[in-house]
Amino acid sequence: MNTSSTKPIYGFMYANTHLQSLSEHLFAVGYVAEQLHKKLIFNRTTQANATFVAGCLHDIGKIDPHFQSWVTNPKKQNFVAEDGQHIDDGKFSFDKHPRHNEISAMLYQLLDNKTLKSVLNNDIKASVKHVVFWHHAKPLRKGKDIETYGDVYSKLSDNLKPEQIKELFEKSCKYLDQVCSIDKKYREIDSSKLGLCFAAAIDTDDVSTLSDTKLPKYKTYKATDNIDKYKSDISLNAHNNIMRSCVITADRLISALSADELHTHIKNKTLQQLVEPVLYKESTLTAHIEQCLTSFPAGERSTKQSEVAHQLAELPNIAVLAGAAGCGKTKIALEWAKLKNAQQIIWVCPRVQVCQGLFLELITDQYLPNANIEINTGEYKFTNQWGQSTVEQQLFQGDVVITTIDQIFSAIISHTKADALIDFLNVHIVFDEFHEYVNMPAFNILFAELIACKKQREHLANTLLVSATPHYYFIEEFLGIDRDDIVVMPSFNQSLYQLNFQTFDETKQDESNPLYKKQADKTFVISNT
Repeated sequence: MNTSSTKPIYGFMYANTHLQSLSEHLFAVGYVAEQLHKKLIFNRTTQANATFVAGCLHDIGKIDPHFQSWVTNPKKQNFVAEDGQHIDDGKFSFDKHPRHNEISAMLYQLLDNKTLKSVLNNDIKASVKHVVFWHHAKPLRKGKDIETYGDVYSKLSDNLKPEQIKELFEKSCKYLDQVCSIDKKYREIDSSKLGLCFAAAIDTDDVSTLSDTKLPKYKTYKATDNIDKYKSDISLNAHNNIMRSCVITADRLISALSADELHTHIKNKTLQQLVEPVLYKESTLTAHIEQCLTSFPAGERSTKQSEVAHQLAELPNIAVLAGAAGCGKTKIALEWAKLKNAQQIIWVCPRVQVCQGLFLELITDQYLPNANIEINTGEYKFTNQWGQSTVEQQLFQGDVVITTIDQIFSAIISHTKADALIDFLNVHIVFDEFHEYVNMPAFNILFAELIACKKQREHLANTLLVSATPHYYFIEEFLGIDRDDIVVMPSFNQSLYQLNFQTFDETKQDESNPLYKKQADKTFVISNT
């Protein structure tokens, strides 16, 4: 039945101010999220199924009568929000009322079918609850924060009458049944996997158990000397990152449609059309790199660089390039990208200065003068020419995007840019001078999360780690990359160096200070001050 309308129908449940049917919205988000996961991560059927379930559950809390009253207000018809649609009436306060994602998480906690563990095991159920709860950012509350499922229920019961709570419980089952019906019709199957993940009705006796159960944490890391414990947490968080990103991306794609467009996609079974544009990228980057490589002189050094690039390209997952400064790591990385048929490279650097140097190098005639080279840091956002600002809509659209790692972290530590993780997984990544993260607290763990996300893509990980001084223990024991996946480019520099260590009074600016003393030719003065 086509339930789309320019005016809301009394008693009908809506997902947003576009007046999308709630049941159609839930199914479509679940289905598109599942397809994104399948396209990005291979041979992980259980995780893909869980992503579908999470998508189908993510907005079930919108049956809250307060939300339905708000969403059907004609004045809200053109409402646009950066962090999804939430009640924004002046007198309404989320200090006193739970958000719809919090209600959704509580409802799933009560609906969780504990007798069917073969469908979703306890670990994967925890990930579903994580995604449902964290598909929106947590509001800042002035009073006591919501910490348990019981806190959600308490705030909800303060704002609803007992008969409204009962009706909300009953409707949650009713609308999930509708989602299952849409799923069976869409896929032409007899049974929906969603139907095997929730109980037929909520047992009101289970409400008493909510106060003892903590809501999912965004990330959980405890200080420990056990590296295996960190690796376990990194793996779990990476998995949750991907599931959450797929659901948030799907939610934004579906929410951008009109109610009629959504209904037509479901009727004609064309939701897959929404997935392809997100993942499909085409550019002339490889042709630009091919032209670049021909500009370098032939010889033993170039032959060895090409040999190393081929070795890196043949590795089955994450590749590591080790080589002294000046050995041609930039050229090798570009040839690796060409061999891997890269349509876009995101080149991640530890510092802005490294980004600047690489940007100025790649826009020269010797490298990629005709490609779109973009630098995107907190301060600098230029494309092809230093000082030529990139407009907001074209950020991260260059053939090569040079950026700092904090810009990439936003994909796994914030909600507003969570969908950026899809692009990160889908394109070729170069982590330059990655050894600098080893001794940076928090950075080393979040970097490991990004690598763990990429590793799940297996032969399409398309990730190269570059360093003059790779930290072998960090690579092997922390990142879980085999030593055989480290390829060394030897130095062709035959120069001899003599090192003289001197102590001096840095307050003096005379001949006793090497920084002020006239030096002989071919002398470098290196200081840590």
